[in-house]
Amino acid sequence: MDLVYALGQRPGGAEGAPRGSAFGGLLPLVLIFFVFYFLLIRPQQRKVKEHQNLLNALKKGDEIITSGGIHGIVSAIKGNVVDLKIAEGVKVVVSKSAIATVVRQPTSPEQGKEAK
Repeated sequence: MDLVYALGQRPGGAEGAPRGSAFGGLLPLVLIFFVFYFLLIRPQQRKVKEHQNLLNALKKGDEIITSGGIHGIVSAIKGNVVDLKIAEGVKVVVSKSAIATVVRQPTSPEQGKEAK
């Protein structure tokens, strides 16, 4: 009988113990999911969508920075590959997914022709 007390059980069994509802047990899990969704998942999806829109709007003459830190001007776009002019007479071929941000877009047609 002393062993039953040591285990924290009532001597009469568990029939007098209060039981929680199934919804009450799932409520913390549902709340945790909503917190993760609104604090982690949704902002990340929005960021990916904005980056995809940035890559789709990319055009010749845009000044960009790659994820590796290379600054250059877009001279040609061929599918998922971009030709960057990083110095006079120096061109680099970079994957579109490596482009981190667009620094400056051409404001006049002459600036777009500079990249040739």
